[in-house]
Amino acid sequence: MTEWGEFALAFAAFLTTHSVPIRPPMRPVLIALLGPRGFTLAYSLLSLGALAWLIAAAGRAPYVALWHWAPWQNHLTLSLMLPVCLLLALAIVRPNPLSFGGAGNDRFDPVRPGIVRLVRHPLLLALALWAAAHLVPNGDLAHVLLFGVFAAFAALGGRLVDRRKQRELGARWHSLRAEIKAQPVFAGPASWSGLWLRLGTGVALYAALLLAHPWLFGVSPLS
Repeated sequence: MTEWGEFALAFAAFLTTHSVPIRPPMRPVLIALLGPRGFTLAYSLLSLGALAWLIAAAGRAPYVALWHWAPWQNHLTLSLMLPVCLLLALAIVRPNPLSFGGAGNDRFDPVRPGIVRLVRHPLLLALALWAAAHLVPNGDLAHVLLFGVFAAFAALGGRLVDRRKQRELGARWHSLRAEIKAQPVFAGPASWSGLWLRLGTGVALYAALLLAHPWLFGVSPLS
């Protein structure tokens, strides 16, 4: 395999695993075969595996410097990753019929939309911040391509998800958006204890990533 071959192959595998299984005709066939939960689990594991390979392949690609590292870049990464972890904690495994990744969407209450009142696609925003946080201190060509593609996908992905959800929900998509926008921006949560639990989970995730980063990627974000 050429010097850039593994990186190109990993990128192709990542894009394929994140597009083919979720589009017709594959998605309905896979859901019928695995069930909704089985499909979600299998797709999540496949996506994580492809992402892990892609990140590892970027680290093994030839080093072509585009800009030099500076200490302030680490501070930017550390600052952006906390809101990333909080967004993930507030959005994962909770109803959001207007975006992807929602769980129990039939239980969604537009009067108590939670994080959806502030941002319709919180997972895409988390992805954009994660990509930006890691793009700045990794100024070599392979990592710029890696995180740049993620940032572009996050920026454009909202429109793609909106179009898909409009096709699926029809007129209900517009009525949900209007009802959500009518709510106060800083309305109280349905459960304060649930909110604090999720925020605490986000902070714990942030701390866990700081501790695990040297072991997972060979680089300490605190150095």
